Amino acid sequence: MAITKDKKHEIVAKLEGAFKEASSVAFVGFTKLTVADASKLRAELAKAGVRYSVAKKTLLRLALKQQGYAGEVPELPGEVAVAWTADDVTAPTRGVYEFGKKLKGALTLLGGVFEGAFIGAEQAVAIATIPPVPVLRGMFVNVINSPIQGLVIALDKIREQKA
Repeated sequence: MAITKDKKHEIVAKLEGAFKEASSVAFVGFTKLTVADASKLRAELAKAGVRYSVAKKTLLRLALKQQGYAGEVPELPGEVAVAWTADDVTAPTRGVYEFGKKLKGALTLLGGVFEGAFIGAEQAVAIATIPPVPVLRGMFVNVINSPIQGLVIALDKIREQKA
């Protein structure tokens, strides 16, 4: 069944609103994705504050054109969905990437929008592998703690030798 013009305008307006509020957007290619898996994906992304929507590529391109992002829209083969959030900039790509690993090829990152510019699939995967902010903070604290811990161990060894 064909989509009416009013419905198309509604979809484009929804996508434009999503892109205006989004800090980052991930373009998701999906093939052989069951309804159950799609529901699980939406639920998992929602836990991270990420929204997910499927749209026709022509309507998606029209909404992207209105935003004026830098660069060229990456190649979007097959069926395409978008995942976006206004909070954690790595959450959309990370969520899709992690869920895609479970499904073995049913989901792929096709690219996205990061810091106001289009990115390709390779860059999206690179962003997806960045750990979440709490993990990064923990890693930073560990780096700061390492020299102090080494000093304490060295002082303890000196104490043991003198005793």
